[in-house]
Parts: sequence; C-alpha cells; structure tokens
Amino acid sequence: MTEEQRDSMPGWASLALRIVDGLSFDAPGQKVLKVYHAVNFHKIFTAFLIFGMMWWYGNWSTAAWVYVALHGVYGYCWLIKDFGFRDHQLEAGISLPGTVGLYVGLIGLYWIIPWLFVSRHVEPSNFDLFFAICLHTLGVVVMIASDCQRHFTLKYRKGLITGGMFRYTRNPNYLGEVLLYAAYAYLANHWLAWLLIGYMTFFAFLPRLYRKDVSLSRHPGWRAYKQQTGLLVPWALFTGRAWHDLFRADVSGIAEASEAR
Repeated sequence: MTEEQRDSMPGWASLALRIVDGLSFDAPGQKVLKVYHAVNFHKIFTAFLIFGMMWWYGNWSTAAWVYVALHGVYGYCWLIKDFGFRDHQLEAGISLPGTVGLYVGLIGLYWIIPWLFVSRHVEPSNFDLFFAICLHTLGVVVMIASDCQRHFTLKYRKGLITGGMFRYTRNPNYLGEVLLYAAYAYLANHWLAWLLIGYMTFFAFLPRLYRKDVSLSRHPGWRAYKQQTGLLVPWALFTGRAWHDLFRADVSGIAEASEAR
C-alpha cells in the first residue's frame, strides 16, 4: 500500500497525542525508568490507597469492601498479565518529569474515583453491585484475553490480526479497559467519575487507536478488515451481522465434519 493510500489521523487526535506524550512519555530528562515501572507501581499501590481511604473516612461498609475487591485486585490481575505477556510499548524509557506527568495527567486521576466512592459513603443497591461486578468481570476478561491473543499471535506471525477477539473490534483490549473503569464510575455515582472516564477515552485512548490504525493501514487486507470492525465498539454484535456470520461458520463446520466422516 502506498503512502497516499494509508489512513491519516484526525487533527484533534494528533494534537492530543502531542500534548499527552509531551507531558509524559516524551518529557525531557534522562530516561531512568521504564514505563512499566511507573504503571506497575500504580497497580500495586491502588489497593493500599483505597484501604487508606476506607480507614481515613471510617467507611468499612460492604460496598466499600466490594469496591476495593474490584479496583484494588484489578491491579494484581494487570500484574499477572504484565509478567506473562507485557505490552512492548511499556518497555520504553521514561524520565522522572515524565513519570510525574504520567501520574498527574493520566493514571493518577483514576484515584479520584475511589475517593468519590469512599469519602461520600456511597451505598449502591444490590442491583448496582451486581451490574458493576458483571461489567468489571467482562472488562477484565476482554482486556486480558485480547492482549494475550495479540502478544502470542505477533510473536509468531506479523501482520493484521483479524480473528478471535479482534474479529469485530480493532481494539478489544482498550474496550475491556473502558468497561472495567466504567464499573468504578457506575459505583461512584458522580458526574466527575464519568467525566474522568470520558477524558481518558477521548483524550488518551482514542488518539492512540487512530495512530494504530495509521500503522495497520500499511498491511494488505486493511480496507476489508476496517470495514467489518469498529474502532473500539464491536458494532456487528449489535446489528446481528456477527451472529449471522457465526451461525454460517458453525453450519459450514458441521457440513465439513459430516463429509469427512
């Protein structure tokens, strides 16, 4: 594919990337850490921070324990994933000013959500707890499963990944992250929590997804793959096309098995 045929990024996404990367990953200074050092510390410390909030505000409710079980333990799910199949982008170096920028402008903001939940002594209904746990579990599984598929597929075969978790969305790992963090915002039940999720999605996530599209557009088969997938949301699952495709694949598989016998 020629340079003229490759996708291009929207102007707002390019600007957002320059701002975010300039404050964090590309910040000046000697690269004394790896990005995963900063991220993994955040994941480890989050559970202890929420426990500290529970102690400070005297909130030992059942809902608070459920919240720390979700948000706190998710950090250790991330660590398992990181040890097993780390994203190569996290191997990049980062300076101390960049680490501060990463926390202040990005990942540290997620700590506002448990503060909103614990400090306000939110008491979600049984249905709210049920819904948040379902949303969170789905998000964690989608994120880790898709990262695992991507890591080991690219380890042995370069190019587009068009099947499995990536069949109807080009970024199932980011979709999983949005879902699980949405569970925290749902429990916090505050407009600021949803504003933070929106900020992360549109200012930090989507620009990277558009940049990834630009990179993937160099591969053969890109146009057809882009047409059948969503950037983030697997729209085909809601239109019925995906279920039709899966049904046809099952029928074809049964017919082939019958012919083989």
